[in-house]
This record gives sequence, C-alpha cells and structure tokens, in this order.
Amino acid sequence: MRVVVLGASGFIGRRLTAALAARGDDVVGASLRDPLAAARTADRADAVVNLAGAPVARRWSERQKEAIVRSRTELPRRFLDALAALPQPPRTYVSASAVGYYGTSLTATFTESSPPGDDFLGRSCVAWETEARRAEALGMRVALVRTGLALGAEGGALARLLPLFRARLGGVVASGAQWYSWVHVDDVVGIYLHLLDGDARGPYNATAPNPVTNREFTRALAAAVRRPAFLPVPALAVRAILGEGATIVVDGQRVVPERTLASGYAFRYPEVGAALRAVAG
Repeated sequence: MRVVVLGASGFIGRRLTAALAARGDDVVGASLRDPLAAARTADRADAVVNLAGAPVARRWSERQKEAIVRSRTELPRRFLDALAALPQPPRTYVSASAVGYYGTSLTATFTESSPPGDDFLGRSCVAWETEARRAEALGMRVALVRTGLALGAEGGALARLLPLFRARLGGVVASGAQWYSWVHVDDVVGIYLHLLDGDARGPYNATAPNPVTNREFTRALAAAVRRPAFLPVPALAVRAILGEGATIVVDGQRVVPERTLASGYAFRYPEVGAALRAVAG
C-alpha cells in the first residue's frame, strides 16, 4: 500500500512512518505548508494520513489560536481541492482530531457518539473534522482519530514531564481531580494502522480504555521514575504560563474508546502504570 503521511516529521508522524515502512508499505512524507505540492505527491496513492497541525500545548495568543484553526481547516481544504483534480486520487483519508472535541468535564464520560463541546478546542475540532469529511465527496473513505494525551519519551507532554519528575519536581496539578484521557504512542500508531487496513469510517477515540485522574497519573508517573512527587502545581500558576491553553492541563475530560474497541482493536497498553513504565524505562 502506498501511503502519504502529512505531518510525517512530528511526534506521531515519525512513529507511524516507521511502522508503515517496517511492514513493507511505500510511505511518502509531505507537508501541508504547500498543499498543492502535497496533493501532487498523493497522486495514485492508496491512502492519505493527515497528522498536520500547529501545536496546541502552548500559550494561546490570538495569533496562535488563528494558526491552530488555519492549519486544520484552510490548509487541508486547499489540499483536498487539489486532490479533486488528480487523475487517480487516494481511496482512503484518515485525519487526526483530538479529544478536545468533547469539551471538558469533571463528571461526564464521553464516547465517539457524544456531542461536541462549545469551547475553543471543541469548535476547532468540529471545524477540523468538517474539512476532513469533505474527502467523502471525492469518493474517499474517511476515518477520524480523536487522540488524547499521547505518551512517549521523545515527544508530547510526557517529554516535558519526565525530566521534572526525575528531578523530584513533579506533583499534582490543580485539584488533581481532572481526568486525563491518556494513550501510549504505540497504541496511537496501532489505531492508525488498524483504521488504514479496515473499512472504518467516522470518529474513533485514540485513548486507552482506562482514563485516570491527574492525581492517579501523577502517582503512576512518580512510581515509574522511582521518585517522589510532592510539589503541587496550582491552577493559577499553569494559567499564568499557558493562558487559555491551560484548559488542557487543569480541566480535562474522561473519554473512552467505545467504537475503537468495538472495531476489534486490542490495546497494547490498557493500564497507565504499564504504559508509563514502558516509556520511562
């Protein structure tokens, strides 16, 4: 299978391209910074995986918020418009999305059938997925991967947390009651491969089946690195650093992968302790 990966140089993109190549697929990396060139690369490909998007885990200035939305809407739109002119466009389009789709809650449990939230991330994810679904008009099968807190040593939030916890500077964030819908990066890659190979359509949560609170996550990470974690991080401090973007850390949501499990995907790391030990080790 010939697969074009948009955003192949990112944290998940590097892992996915390596996994595709290891199993014998013809993998081509492309960038959405030039949507027309990326579309030319996709001519006669079997599938496109779109992982591209401006970083979310940083302070949300108005400029950054515009970049987050533009990279997930305008650039994919131009890419798909260019695909429409190809003699033989791909048959499958798998697009990244995020659990930010659901908004935040301390008490609710979200599945793929839950409605979207009405905060910035919720609205952004709706727009992101709306653009991805435009590929259906080109006759492409479209699957959407709503990813949670991806755990890996070389990228994502954990790459920043590990040095702090190893230096005994880790601790519970805010109340500690907020939910973290985490997933090991190997399972994120596994879900993408699973969706590429089958006939899956629509949204699938890339989150482990056992989400945990921040307090439980902190305890498990401290145990994985064999260090104490007794320095609490007040919500005000996080908001001072990240501004509105602090919602990712201090609010959270409990998301379960109902459709992903029903599709037959078996998680390699269903429990956070084993996942964090694998990363930290």
